[in-house]
Amino acid sequence: MSRVKRGVVGRRRHKKIIALASGHKGQRHRLFRRANESVLHALDYATRDRRDRKGQFRRLWITRINAAVRAHGLSYSQFIHGLARAGVTIDRKVMADLAVRDAAAFAAIAQTAKAALA
Repeated sequence: MSRVKRGVVGRRRHKKIIALASGHKGQRHRLFRRANESVLHALDYATRDRRDRKGQFRRLWITRINAAVRAHGLSYSQFIHGLARAGVTIDRKVMADLAVRDAAAFAAIAQTAKAALA
């Protein structure tokens, strides 16, 4: 079997990795082996953190809802329980947006939850 020389293919592969590593520090953006390591880890972190971002946003929404609902004399857990009893199915993203942008609409939702608890 004849020997395969990987000049062009190997060069392309290396250039692709080096390009992905631009912006990394030190040897990590210059030397292929270090760059390859760095890029593989970076891609792993990117994948993991895309999923983690969803949880971070949910925590932010809950914090905003909790802050807004305490002005109406409820805790977050009481508020969510009241909404469940009242049969209101608004997701946390929308409720957090209402809490920030439309205080009157949020107050009406809070009153609904409070009434369902009584």
